[in-house]
Amino acid sequence: MLQEWAVELLQMLGEYGFIGIAVGLMIEVIPSEIVLGYGGYLIAGGKITFFQALIAGIFGGTMAQLFLYWLGMYGGRPFFDRYGKFLFIQSKHLNAAESWFMRHGTVVIFTARFIPVIRHAISIPAGIARMPFYQFTTLTVAAMIPWTVLFLLIGIELENHWDEIGKHASAYLKPLIGAALAVLLLYFLLKKWPLKRMSKNEK
Repeated sequence: MLQEWAVELLQMLGEYGFIGIAVGLMIEVIPSEIVLGYGGYLIAGGKITFFQALIAGIFGGTMAQLFLYWLGMYGGRPFFDRYGKFLFIQSKHLNAAESWFMRHGTVVIFTARFIPVIRHAISIPAGIARMPFYQFTTLTVAAMIPWTVLFLLIGIELENHWDEIGKHASAYLKPLIGAALAVLLLYFLLKKWPLKRMSKNEK
């Protein structure tokens, strides 16, 4: 169950409808899946429409990641080593995110959104590496669409039990994680295949 302060914060944000959902995602004090689950509850209660919640989810989630991207670009790793704890970014999560980004490149900005531990921190190495803004934003928005839709639908289904979304989400997240890893694997197979053919032709 959620702590009382989190429930009160979500209820306060809920008074502002879909704008409150976007703000809740931008400040990211509460995990995005819970904020979106609450958004689903508001949809079920007729307080906002699905389209409004969808736009709020994509916009708020993307802005939260852009904030980390810009901090990575202008603050660098030293900034997060010093102040990361205030942003709920642990060094081990950042280390894992940097490792994924260095090994897998820019495509990981999409796939890592669905992987626990690194999904919140992956924007930071992208900023540090000065990944092109349009590319980062496009991949982030593309990842936020299925993430937002999934948890809004779960929230609609749970209705008044939206605060139990954490218990129900794992059944949906496992195939989503599997799909993300499959996309990453397929990307590298397609990327390496032309290189192997070129190497054979040269011989």
